[in-house]
Amino acid sequence: MSMPMSNLDKGGYVPPGYNPNVPPAPGAPGNYNHPQGYAPVPQQMPYGEAPPFGSGGQPAYGGPPPPGFAPPPQYNGGFQPGYGPPQVPIVQQPGQPMMPGQPMMPGQPMAPGQPMQPGPPGEWMSIPAGIPNCPRGLEYLTSIDQLLVKQKVELLEAFTGFETNNKFSIKNALGQKVYYAVEDTDCCTRNMCGPARPFDMKIFDNFRNEVMHLNRPLACSSCCFPCCLQSMEVSAPPGSVVGTVEQEWTICSPAFRIKNHVGDTVLRIEGPFCTFSMCGDVEFQIVTLTGENIGKISKQWSGFAREIFTDADFFGITFPLDLDVRMKATLLGALFLIDAMFFEKSGNRESDGVGMLS
Repeated sequence: MSMPMSNLDKGGYVPPGYNPNVPPAPGAPGNYNHPQGYAPVPQQMPYGEAPPFGSGGQPAYGGPPPPGFAPPPQYNGGFQPGYGPPQVPIVQQPGQPMMPGQPMMPGQPMAPGQPMQPGPPGEWMSIPAGIPNCPRGLEYLTSIDQLLVKQKVELLEAFTGFETNNKFSIKNALGQKVYYAVEDTDCCTRNMCGPARPFDMKIFDNFRNEVMHLNRPLACSSCCFPCCLQSMEVSAPPGSVVGTVEQEWTICSPAFRIKNHVGDTVLRIEGPFCTFSMCGDVEFQIVTLTGENIGKISKQWSGFAREIFTDADFFGITFPLDLDVRMKATLLGALFLIDAMFFEKSGNRESDGVGMLS
């Protein structure tokens, strides 16, 4: 088959049936003659350039959609699957008072005097803002008149009797977390001294800042040793003493003095003659110096199995709402001292008794 020399000189290729005298097909470039029925391959745009909108089968803007095209579903009242809810803009700056009717976000400061907002159980309580002359970390106590203290169950201690560091969760009346407390003692002290052991208790807020520190020195609790009775020192923040709890010498019923940072007695705690808990609560009354009852510390019945096999107890404490936060912190320290003296077990054996002779 002969090939035109003009095309061979250009290094081209002549397809079979090529005839230069045949007119070009409709739509073909004028400088290239195609055989009849042959259509050129569409040319793509250079790399990085997008084709004009509406070409290549895509409908132009505002034009009718092609057959079979379905618009995406609309999501009324929700959000698209696979994507989270839209981000809510922050309308409250930290430390600024809340506007009336504005919802409170978790961890957002509360305005002074604002009542606690109910929230899902397990959330952390919002810290009140703008409390003057209040020790750092005690702002939570300004709007609280009741605390619930729950000791964590330690499986190693429950099954073997091996003493471990006690841990407590402290919540308000709405079930929101306020603090958590962790005992700080060594293994030898816990297992050799038992419930009479000295210990330090660190109390943290939800930012993991130590806001209170409790110190219990080694001492006796029996009335046979009146010169060496139990005490608890409360510091808030750590290093700044705000109050102390001191055991009074008694024979029948336990009693304690609540002192402020200068050593003046402000309140008293009077306990029951029998501290053995069986299917009921054990209550220690908080009274003024004139004998007026203003609150109580109660060891709550937590169930037969929990009471028999563990020393993980439930406690509640109530006090006046307008009581000084330093005295509220000192009463919280008294709760931990009462727990260690009367309800802490030694090798899963009950040590509760009658009177102060034991």
